[in-house]
Amino acid sequence: MVPGIWYVAPIGAITALIFAFILFIGVKKEDPGNAQMQKIAGHVRDGAFAYLRQQYKGVGVFFIIAFILFNFMAWGLKVLHPLIPWAFLTGGFFSGLAGFIGMNTATLASNRTAQGASVSLNKGLKVAFKGGAVMGLVVVGLALIDISMWFFILRWWSMSHPATMTLQTITVIMLSFGMGASTQALFARLGGGIFTKAADVGADLVGKIEAGIPEDDPRNPATIADNVGDNVGDVAGMGADLYESYCGSILATAALGMAAVTQIFGHGTAIMEQWSLNFVIAPMVLAGVGAFLSILGIYMVSTKEDAGVKELMFALNKGVYGSSILVAVASYFVTKFMLPAEYSFGVFLASVIGLSAGVLIGYFTERSTSAAYEPTRGIAKQGEFGPATVIIDGLAVGMKSTAAPVIIIGIAILSSFSVSHGFSIPELGLYGIGFGAVGMLATLGVTLAMDAFGPIADNAGGNAEMCKLSKEVRDRTDALDSVGNTTAATGKGFAIGSAALTAMALLAAYLEEVRTGLLLSGEKVMNIVMANGEIFPVETAKATIANFMSYYNINLMNPKFLVGIFMGAMVTFVFAAFTMKAVGRAAGKMVAEVRRQFREIPGILKGTAEPEYAKCVHISTVGAQKEMIAPALLGILTPIIVGLILGVAGVMGVLTGGLTTGFVMAIMMNNAGGAWDNAKKYVESGAHGGKGSDYHKALIVGDTVGDPFKDTSGPSINILIKLMSMVSIVFAGLIVAYSPMIEAVYSGKKEDKVIEKKIDKTIIEDKIDEESTELDVTD
Repeated sequence: MVPGIWYVAPIGAITALIFAFILFIGVKKEDPGNAQMQKIAGHVRDGAFAYLRQQYKGVGVFFIIAFILFNFMAWGLKVLHPLIPWAFLTGGFFSGLAGFIGMNTATLASNRTAQGASVSLNKGLKVAFKGGAVMGLVVVGLALIDISMWFFILRWWSMSHPATMTLQTITVIMLSFGMGASTQALFARLGGGIFTKAADVGADLVGKIEAGIPEDDPRNPATIADNVGDNVGDVAGMGADLYESYCGSILATAALGMAAVTQIFGHGTAIMEQWSLNFVIAPMVLAGVGAFLSILGIYMVSTKEDAGVKELMFALNKGVYGSSILVAVASYFVTKFMLPAEYSFGVFLASVIGLSAGVLIGYFTERSTSAAYEPTRGIAKQGEFGPATVIIDGLAVGMKSTAAPVIIIGIAILSSFSVSHGFSIPELGLYGIGFGAVGMLATLGVTLAMDAFGPIADNAGGNAEMCKLSKEVRDRTDALDSVGNTTAATGKGFAIGSAALTAMALLAAYLEEVRTGLLLSGEKVMNIVMANGEIFPVETAKATIANFMSYYNINLMNPKFLVGIFMGAMVTFVFAAFTMKAVGRAAGKMVAEVRRQFREIPGILKGTAEPEYAKCVHISTVGAQKEMIAPALLGILTPIIVGLILGVAGVMGVLTGGLTTGFVMAIMMNNAGGAWDNAKKYVESGAHGGKGSDYHKALIVGDTVGDPFKDTSGPSINILIKLMSMVSIVFAGLIVAYSPMIEAVYSGKKEDKVIEKKIDKTIIEDKIDEESTELDVTD
């Protein structure tokens, strides 16, 4: 039913979950600190779970409505496979579960990291990293379990129903469950980002600037909400985000593998049947190997006691670089063993290119955001002249920082396409690009551990400050926090880079779903109008990507495609505006509440009365739930509405415009926000007069502006890129079936009126039905 090597994927998934459990137990066994440390951590933990419960209720309602809609599309309109609604549910469920488990561990790890830092810097690093590693391995394990479970069940079903459950049908069904993961990811990132930044901005503006109290001071009513937000936004949100990228890259590559093998060996031939399964499962196998090697990378992380920021970064990077090198070696043997000899080396090179691109994007993100390098220190210098120049310089750093990732991804796409023989067999080149995305994400277990390390270290610093631990401990947690800011920015850069490669693969996979939509609507033949006006009939089941591009006239001279590009670019900016305004409104309510508490409970600032932390948590929770609806609907509805009006060409335009503009915008916002944050941290470490100086006050304003950049809008745009692709894939059948009717209304011509020279399709369709042999379309 499946080759023995396929079992590497589910075994890798189970192994990742086992090690996640071992690490979780290890974190729980660490010393939780004194009673006050445990009390503060308990407040954060209670607030985080209260928020998640509320969020999952709202998301659950959306999933129920979407499930009913998809069943109507499947059973009523006949434009969707009946299993897709169920695949949609499992994708969302496992994505939410991964976020829940990761956040559970992170809230346990923060006070234990602070206590570990009281022993040594290395101890604090290891506790925080172990907490992050649980998130990384849980995401990998649950994603591969979901993929493996569906593939195994559908392959088993195909054994008794070979006519209706073909391998191509299996890839179509599995690709669609990515929409469930994408939807959950968007809600998790959006809601978490709005929550955390409303609290953070409110805490900074009133606490630091107006009241003049330190960050994470227990007298600040918003400080608990701020720490809660780090967990719901940067742990649960990022976990759901990369879960989606991880699944999307594997599933899109599997679907492209089916398209590639069809073009290489011919549709329905014996040799195609022989190789098709290997092309489909190869990305799953590489991901399974990556799970094992990520575990190895996690155990490579350690540092010396007197380490500075650069040494701490190197300690964390050891795990990423080590596992990346091992994945590259493993990829060689996976492709050599599973793919035809003449193509295996090219696909292997594509996976190495993807891995290298991920590492390089992380490196250049670090250079743009770390206080160890000139761009961030340059922002700190601008504090001499006030907040305005800090903001101007930060924006410039963010804009300039887009150059390296864009060039890297451009080279990665072109070279992956080239080495995979894409210029002779485009489908195989696109398969190579997809394999590059899988290669980049194969080490997700350790790269996500680095990212989740950031909010854990941040919470540990807050815990140390609120519990008034010694200056030595606070200095250690500050060092971990500064590195955590950089790893978080690096992780976001990695997530955005992987999203670009994944979305490129999904663009091509979308056309495979269009093929399915045409077949479901009874279009067995596509009549392609040639440049000379003649008709070239092609069987839909055998059509190439180039055939689809010609059939739907996807080129810049087609106004539908061009308008679609404009719409996709516009959505990116409007989406960012919605999220920024959402943070502004929610933060305004938080500022008002903190001011009220300072005014009505005078004992707070004297330290004789405890603030009403729960009210601030409630404001952020309600604000996040309310404000995430509009941007989420914008991302979900745009490709559907544009597709119904402008057809497949319009959808391809939307996805192209959204991918290119969104990628650059997300990089800029992520890096500008990270640089502002670390410039502030740099001054707080003693540079330019240290805390309380005029430099510091100016940089607090810059950091406040950067908060929604790096933690709300930027990361959410990254998800938007993939969500629009996934929505387009699921609604491809609906758009194929009904967009011609709508087009007939505004174009002024009847749907059934075509070029007079068009040959009678029914003749060809009858011939296809009567003959099992290949149709020579030139006859």
